Amino acid sequence: MVKNYDTKDSTSFTYGVYPTLELFEYRPEAINQVIYSSKGERNTGLEKIIILCQENKIPIAENDKLVDQFSGTENAYVIGIFNKYESAIKDKENHLVLVGPRDMGNLGTIIRTMVAFDFDNLAIVRPAADIFNPKAIRASMGELFQINFAYFNNFSDYQNKFKNNYYPLMTNGQKNFETIILKSPYSVIFGSESAGLDNNYLNLGTSLKIHQSEKTDSLNLATAVGIVLHRLFS
Repeated sequence: MVKNYDTKDSTSFTYGVYPTLELFEYRPEAINQVIYSSKGERNTGLEKIIILCQENKIPIAENDKLVDQFSGTENAYVIGIFNKYESAIKDKENHLVLVGPRDMGNLGTIIRTMVAFDFDNLAIVRPAADIFNPKAIRASMGELFQINFAYFNNFSDYQNKFKNNYYPLMTNGQKNFETIILKSPYSVIFGSESAGLDNNYLNLGTSLKIHQSEKTDSLNLATAVGIVLHRLFS
């Protein structure tokens, strides 16, 4: 049954055809049920989902009212209900580290950007947004299901486990990001939307800054991450 999401629940939801197809592609074993709207009967993606449910013996039901209730003004057409699952990031690989991200939309956008630039491992330091919140999943367009992720209670917990080369991104960083080559395995570290990283991170590894005009004090978190990941991918 679909209800308002609660972070304490063991299940979450995908809203929309594309996120649900991503769920089928990368985490089919986690799917419990699919609910769809008759309004999407001509949508080829929904047709594929119905076939996938039949092939994998996943319960599926038509319920226009329920889909409309949770999709709001968007034509989501389908809701996938799935079990939350354990994930882990890989040792001796490059990591994106987010310290205290709070905005679900930013988190989802960052995950989508990671997939676009072939970046697989996301470390999240609490307190932080819930990666399984349907708003984050929707913002990621379901590409959450392609990445590895792990939460840490504080940065020290992460640091004790992963001995990467650390590169904190800060507005007062020591070096321009555009001028150096990062040494793998590396961790690029970003702070929260409101506060960034505190000055304790200046002495952690090599702190970096993104070259920008002085007309604004800082970039949006998702934008800054996108700039960095694009350059690392290029």
